[in-house]
Amino acid sequence: MVSASVESQTVNQWITVCQLEQILLNSGVCALVVDKQIAVFRTAAGIYAIDNYDPFSKAYVLSRGLVGDRNGIPKVASPIYKQNFNLQTGECFDDPTVQLSVYPVRVADGQVQVGIA
Repeated sequence: MVSASVESQTVNQWITVCQLEQILLNSGVCALVVDKQIAVFRTAAGIYAIDNYDPFSKAYVLSRGLVGDRNGIPKVASPIYKQNFNLQTGECFDDPTVQLSVYPVRVADGQVQVGIA
């Protein structure tokens, strides 16, 4: 499932970041995409890409967070202070004033790709 905000983003180029099998189910990896760290997650519901930067700890660690769901919505909990972020929208469940960027992501021929504008 991909959120409407991601679907409406214009993609000028797809960047391959890894093979799908390199991301274990319910985990994430970090990818450097055009000089930006992006956390890519694989869940039973799909593949998601958000900023890797945790604004609470001020560290690039979200790809190492705990993946799960909150009321059926896929999320990641920061490994440092445990704030939870919606993987579909980037919104912080614990502080709705904090929002991460989300990125278009797809799987093509077994390759995970992140879209850039």
